[in-house]
Amino acid sequence: MKLIKLLFWGLFMVTTNLVAQIKLPQLISDGMVLQRNTETTLWGWASPNEQITCKFKGKAYKVTANKLGDWSITLPAQTAGGPYKITFTGKNKIELKNILFGDVWVCSGQSNMVTPMERVKERYPIEVSNASYDEIRNFFIPTTTNLISPEKDLPKSQWKPAVEGDIMSMGAVSYFFAKKIYEKYKVPIGIINASVGGTPIQSWISEDGFKTFPEDLNTISQNKDTSYTNQFTVPPSTKTEQKLKDMGLLENPKWYNPAASTTDWYNFYIPGYWEDQGIRNLDGVVWFRKEITVPEALLETDVKFFMGRIVDADEVYVNGTKIGNITYQYPPRRYTVPKGVLKKGSNTIVIRVTNYNGKGGFVPDKNYELTANGVSIDLKGEWRYKVGEVFAPNPKGYKPATYNSFWAQNQPTSLYNAMLAPITALNVKGFLWYQGESNSGNPTGYGTYLKALIKDMRNQFNAPEAPFLFVQLANYQDVDYLPTESNWAALRFEQFTALTEPKTAMAVAIDLGEWNDIHPLNKKDVGERLALGALKLGYGEDIVYSGPLFSATKVVGNSIVISFDQIGSGLVAIDDKPLHRFEIAGEDQEFIWADAKIVNNTVVVSHEQIEHPRYVRYAWADNPQGANLYNKEGLPASPFQNYNPIELNKIPWQGKKAAVVLTYDDALNVHLDHAVPVLDSLGLKGTFYVSTFSDAFRNRLKEWKQIVQNGHELGNHTIYHPCIGKEDRPWVNKNYDMATYTVERMVDEIKINNTLLEALDNKKKRTFAYTCGDFTVNGENTFIEYLKDDVIGARAVRPQMHTINEIDLYNLDSYPIVGETGEELITLVKQAIEKKALLIFLFHGVGGEHAMDVSLPAHRKLLEYLKANETEVWTAPMIDVIHNIKEATTTN
Repeated sequence: MKLIKLLFWGLFMVTTNLVAQIKLPQLISDGMVLQRNTETTLWGWASPNEQITCKFKGKAYKVTANKLGDWSITLPAQTAGGPYKITFTGKNKIELKNILFGDVWVCSGQSNMVTPMERVKERYPIEVSNASYDEIRNFFIPTTTNLISPEKDLPKSQWKPAVEGDIMSMGAVSYFFAKKIYEKYKVPIGIINASVGGTPIQSWISEDGFKTFPEDLNTISQNKDTSYTNQFTVPPSTKTEQKLKDMGLLENPKWYNPAASTTDWYNFYIPGYWEDQGIRNLDGVVWFRKEITVPEALLETDVKFFMGRIVDADEVYVNGTKIGNITYQYPPRRYTVPKGVLKKGSNTIVIRVTNYNGKGGFVPDKNYELTANGVSIDLKGEWRYKVGEVFAPNPKGYKPATYNSFWAQNQPTSLYNAMLAPITALNVKGFLWYQGESNSGNPTGYGTYLKALIKDMRNQFNAPEAPFLFVQLANYQDVDYLPTESNWAALRFEQFTALTEPKTAMAVAIDLGEWNDIHPLNKKDVGERLALGALKLGYGEDIVYSGPLFSATKVVGNSIVISFDQIGSGLVAIDDKPLHRFEIAGEDQEFIWADAKIVNNTVVVSHEQIEHPRYVRYAWADNPQGANLYNKEGLPASPFQNYNPIELNKIPWQGKKAAVVLTYDDALNVHLDHAVPVLDSLGLKGTFYVSTFSDAFRNRLKEWKQIVQNGHELGNHTIYHPCIGKEDRPWVNKNYDMATYTVERMVDEIKINNTLLEALDNKKKRTFAYTCGDFTVNGENTFIEYLKDDVIGARAVRPQMHTINEIDLYNLDSYPIVGETGEELITLVKQAIEKKALLIFLFHGVGGEHAMDVSLPAHRKLLEYLKANETEVWTAPMIDVIHNIKEATTTN
């Protein structure tokens, strides 16, 4: 018993002693850079009430830990310099070495901010081999998440100087940024890189930063419940063993063996995708093989093997020896063939490629070669291929498992909590931000998030005046040679809107990207353009730090005159060619290429086909190749449009006198044959309320899908078009008599119809139209209140029009049209203009097919009137009008 007590007390004393140790955050460590010219806070942990002494430059600074063991010490402002030692003494002693004072920049974002110098070493070989910037220090934070609350410390990491060897792990953008600043001022630069590939902006904002985002706050609250998140993140208790099905690994000899026969292999040209070379819709494993003869210069040395980029995963074998593999599509394929693997005579290269979806194969316009000692062998050209495995498609009704479908790093606050919160006590010079690709699928509102992030970062770091510098998305993907809609362009414009925040600068990168790589290699110009913003906003240099930024437009006759800020010494076409990539449109927003020219440092655009221009866009494409408006300092103009859809939507009827919605009920053939052609010819958009059991709908699905692509709306009109049976409605099918429906049945059928329509148009938000104008089922039982999470508004049947403040979104009145003339329809529009009201037309037959019919001449006359008066009347789909009503009534 005595021995047990002794062991217990011994263990207690050891444990107590360990708890009592002074502990510093990962960030406060050897080699760190602290912010100059301001007080410096250093912090850590110890035992409760422990006395800690910090010694720095011959002076002692003392503090007592609080009851929780937390402590912090403030050092007086220091000028740039070092290296210094800092010593902390309590019940133990910690000595920090090689500490510098200079400027500290926090870099965040996704993969383009992560991309290290190692990835771009072939592009910048001199930078890599000659790097000797000991006073540029990099602290890269490993990926970690927290959905519940801010962390106190970071995962294990360390400060590394930008010198040969260590430079390879430093972010390329941040390195070139830091180098530009350092070479001008010779002041130590500290880079703290908190970035994670593939993450959205929401992950980097604190919970406090989401105060005006109720949906995100709800998600944050939900994610704090581990019983909720565990269903996505905890692996199932039983695992099914995966059977190997790739014939290339099952047969003998295996296909990477040079002895394997290729008599039944087929020809393939690299680079290229197999879907473009005779293999249709294959997800699976494809093997590629090539025989080469190498010169003696490559036999007695390590040889570099470049295989461009591969979609998705690859394994590479040379003469049966595996020389490398990568499991996903984005990194460049750069391997080393060790000395002795290549041999005199014929050599066999085999590549096993696995593709999970989309096109599989080898990305064009990349480097494909073997090289060493100045000798190169081109690997492009004829190869042989054979399919090793075909992945079976998911069966009908397949539902993916919830496990692993939830990525914590993509949830609101998750990366702020884990990777930024632990360092917010540090004083910093400013912030760099390179992100947006992961939000490009839904660009609307990104600018609002970016403004929230800027405010939140400054608030959390207590740095309200710190410069915030960000990169606009680079050019990427195929080039469009006609004006088109573009999510990437829309997100670039959202980024542009964040420049309204003070002390912000944006590095435009639409001339620095690569069409076939979301991670372009030109990181030097990106970093240096960010540095221009820092020189201006952080260091007070009188320089031109930005390309031209859209300021205003003015319509002069049949032209639009565009004014710009940041024109520097003047506007130029950088290639001395006519200005390119300007688009112009009238009220219909149907854009065409504009004739554009520089006049007195403005740009004047016009087109002979557009007599009354209103809208203009520039570089509005995923990859706006040829955009050539710059200032004389060589900085490109930012893409823009002369209206902000979000701001425009806050104005009743988007600034027009009235709004008109053209609705067409029951999914009739005449809608596709008569209504849509005239709508499209005039650039007008309609709303088609679809009962999916309609023959005209089921038999012409492709055409209904096409009208969505043309900008028309598909609304919900139930599956079977039930109505309340009455004496004057002998046509009501007794199986679909709403008088016999329950609320549950009605709600279920409407929800199912939403799902059916979503399968066609991929839209989750939808409007509804009451069938026959009936609001109730089985007597007086209403049902719409059970659908307000499923439909954002509902159209009724009562011939009235209302001003924007009189409207009930779930009882939107409409005028059913039965035989009215064109003049009578136009009279209704004129009344709406006079009243500043919303007018909804309800059409069934258009030139036939329904008893409630409008003649083709009357229908066309109305539409032509709407087109001719589009400066006064906003004609739009119902869903757009409802969004406007919500925004305008909330704002005003």
